[in-house]
Amino acid sequence: MKLALPWFGLTLLFAAGHAAAQSPDRRIEVETVVNAPVEKVWETWTTCEGIKTFFARDCNIDLRVDGAFAMYFAPDAPAGSRGADHARILAIQPNRMLSFTWDASPPGNPVRVNQTHVVLRLFPLPDNRTRVTLVNDGYGEGEDWDKAYAYLSGAWKNVLALLQKRFARE
Repeated sequence: MKLALPWFGLTLLFAAGHAAAQSPDRRIEVETVVNAPVEKVWETWTTCEGIKTFFARDCNIDLRVDGAFAMYFAPDAPAGSRGADHARILAIQPNRMLSFTWDASPPGNPVRVNQTHVVLRLFPLPDNRTRVTLVNDGYGEGEDWDKAYAYLSGAWKNVLALLQKRFARE
């Protein structure tokens, strides 16, 4: 179900999917500051050309609510094993916020059939810099979820470090 809130410039998507018991406290929060204006950081996160400069070897981005936001870390692998194959865009506020689902775990973990939720926010700073925050939640309970959480806790830190490094090269 989609909910449009035009007065906020925001469209939300509520999707039914695989349900799992979730821990309301378990969330990953990372942030960084990059040496680029918000518009450039937004373009880097929301286009395949940009994504390839810091995040994934290939991707499929359809920048609209319920559009694809699939990241392919192993583009030649079989479908479902390439990366975040099934990620979808949930909400968009251009140059401010992007929300998307994320495959809960790398291939091989049974919780991979589930999706977590990511909110990426961009905040302009002086001197054409941008503060980038990323929150990933929706983790369930149990050993397989613990492994997924541990893996993605490190992975998201690495993604933002690579983003920062990408703009340090310019």
